[in-house]
Amino acid sequence: MRSPLAFLLIVAVASAVPVPQEEAKYSRYIQFPDGDGILQNVDLEAKPNMQLLNEVERNPANNIYLLYTRRNPTSPQTLVMNNANSITSSNFNRNVPTVVVAHGWLSNQKTKLNGVLRDVYLKKSNVNVIILDWRRLAISDYVTAVRGVPAVGRGLGQFLDFVNRITGAPFNSMHLIGFSLGAHLVANAGRELRGRVARVTGLDPAGPLWNRNSGRIAPTDGVYVEAIHTDGGYIIGGLGIGAAVANADFFPNGGVSQPGCLLNVCNHNRAWEYFSATVSYNHLVGNQCDNTNQISSNNCRGRQFHMGNDDLRKFGTGLYRVNTGRSYPY
Repeated sequence: MRSPLAFLLIVAVASAVPVPQEEAKYSRYIQFPDGDGILQNVDLEAKPNMQLLNEVERNPANNIYLLYTRRNPTSPQTLVMNNANSITSSNFNRNVPTVVVAHGWLSNQKTKLNGVLRDVYLKKSNVNVIILDWRRLAISDYVTAVRGVPAVGRGLGQFLDFVNRITGAPFNSMHLIGFSLGAHLVANAGRELRGRVARVTGLDPAGPLWNRNSGRIAPTDGVYVEAIHTDGGYIIGGLGIGAAVANADFFPNGGVSQPGCLLNVCNHNRAWEYFSATVSYNHLVGNQCDNTNQISSNNCRGRQFHMGNDDLRKFGTGLYRVNTGRSYPY
């Protein structure tokens, strides 16, 4: 079993050799962080919990949808699938954008990123923020969680379709944001809605078991799909997927290690930390790259494009390197 430091050193050495990112490999035993950033041992060849997976497939209503608005910025209202009154009697406003945030593995509604993203959005503008708590699956072992993510994502898509039918809130005013496993989850929600949501943003989409997984985030999951890669790997995979998966893929500081970070967990979390800063300041600008060699050597000279932000009409394609600072707002 590798220690966190050993894992860090292997990834750091691997990052010095710029080979195609799809070739990143994982050993059977890895360590992956929970919602508190504590590394947990994972066996990538473990047998999934089929009983739980069957339940998740049958009942997407296991998801918890918590609504925050400027009228209730800290006390959520629970929206319930197929319960129209839970939505019509809430503060949900069909005339403003809707932002959905999905956490990662071994996490829940109280995970730090949820509160941070909620607060920056509500401070910036009048929006509906829906925090998706999918703990029923997220607290299972990693292999089971990976297998169940597409079903949970489809459930989120069905919920948003219900919201659309009840309130008329258009899909082109919806932005789905997910971190780690949550990135693949919201992508599947967008897929369920046939790519009609305005934006899907994957914040360091999880890497282990996703390299050739048909359920992973893809460019067709929304009108515009963006991924921010902060802990990928070129030979040995990082916590995040190192491959381009979206319309526009951003690789801050090369996409492997981040300024001010010593461990992979810190690199991984930088994705949502960078994103939250861009909602407030829209200040992180990348240069387009022709290939992964340019990304790793910091030699991208193409057109400029803003990373992150809350623009629902944003669109772009390609690979981009963004150079950041060590501390907020980076």
